[in-house]
Amino acid sequence: MSTFLNPVVLSVLVLMGLSLARLNVVLALLCAALVAGLASHLTLAQTLDAFSGGLGDGANIALSYALLGAFAVAIARSGMTEWLAGRIIRRLGGHPAPGQLRRVRNLIIIVLLVAAISSQNIVPIHIAFIPILVPPLLGVMSRLRLDRRLAACVLTFGLITPYMVLPVGFGGIFLHIQLGPSLERAGLSLPADQLPIAMLIPGAGMVLGLLLALLRYRKPRDYRPVELPGEEQHARLSRRNVIVAVVALASALALQLYADSMILGALAGFLIFTAGGVVPWKESQDAFTQGVKMMSLIGFIMIAANGYAAVVEAGHQVPALVAAVTGNLHSGPLAAAVLLLLGLFVTLGIGSSFSTIPIITTLYVPLCVALGFSPLATAALVGSAAALGDAGSPASDSTLGPTAGLNADGQHDHIRDTVIPTFLHYNLPLLAAGWLAAMVL
Repeated sequence: MSTFLNPVVLSVLVLMGLSLARLNVVLALLCAALVAGLASHLTLAQTLDAFSGGLGDGANIALSYALLGAFAVAIARSGMTEWLAGRIIRRLGGHPAPGQLRRVRNLIIIVLLVAAISSQNIVPIHIAFIPILVPPLLGVMSRLRLDRRLAACVLTFGLITPYMVLPVGFGGIFLHIQLGPSLERAGLSLPADQLPIAMLIPGAGMVLGLLLALLRYRKPRDYRPVELPGEEQHARLSRRNVIVAVVALASALALQLYADSMILGALAGFLIFTAGGVVPWKESQDAFTQGVKMMSLIGFIMIAANGYAAVVEAGHQVPALVAAVTGNLHSGPLAAAVLLLLGLFVTLGIGSSFSTIPIITTLYVPLCVALGFSPLATAALVGSAAALGDAGSPASDSTLGPTAGLNADGQHDHIRDTVIPTFLHYNLPLLAAGWLAAMVL
């Protein structure tokens, strides 16, 4: 019973409960932070100071999303998005055959999957592509009656699985900069080429979850036709607009890769659209405001999530939670299951597997060594426990990113249409796969 009274557990339960009750996620995070701080015996002033101190860590990504929203509106005003959607709809015709609808639905799913996977390694821009690629496709997806919960699951799979198993791009950061060095600092040395092997079985669990989502959400779902921000004032597609759009997209991508800054890339793209006349100078303020409105909730959630994480860190209750739960464990199978569940609770609130690894590694490694887990099994446990919160956390960019694109017309609920589906289809298989990896490696 004392485990459930741990401030980390209490705060995560409050966060998930309030989110499921449809309270705004920002307010739910603030309430969870207050519970975490006060239950950790911090004063109200200390809790608020820690929360305020952590807010700045989320400002960069919040501003990035605001600028990406403005960039997406500029693309919509170029006429390219409506042209693309129109071509697909014209190909479907007035009364498309079921087989034709199925082929186009499958094509869109494949495009989203390839784009998400590529964003982790081939073109490492992470979630930056979503507000640009997904909103223009919403009209077509509605015409196809494509269940956006499936689109959310596909995007989340592509944002998480590659970094778990592929040691390039963000996978290189996760495996070789975070996981490997953290294990070594905790006293466990593992060759770098063994880290992807340790994560293969957990990665297979993610694949299983994707297959289950493809089956679960294959049935059509109806959405009402809604005009997206920027479409009502789009420019007529012309050769000039196409050239400006290509230059803007290429410049945004090049600058982001060169400077590792979504802010700089999106800013450059928006300014090129303005300088090229696609967004007239006198309308640039309105276009920028529309983009910020479209992405503002996502930015606020990310800022609040960093404040919550700062309160949890200031309370120093994660080590106490692990000690309380694992103090009497002597069975390897039971210990593996408990450690994975602990990782799930810790990461659900923080929302970032990359940030969680340093926290849990120092706690997990000594226990795994004492219980006789192999180095590969220990790496699989730590990596899986960290990745668990990325799918299914209200504060994870791997769930916030898909929502940012799919909710551009206000018909995709973050909790019920992204968080719950990804939690069920990825966290549960990943729990089982992580446990299996710990047993067989």
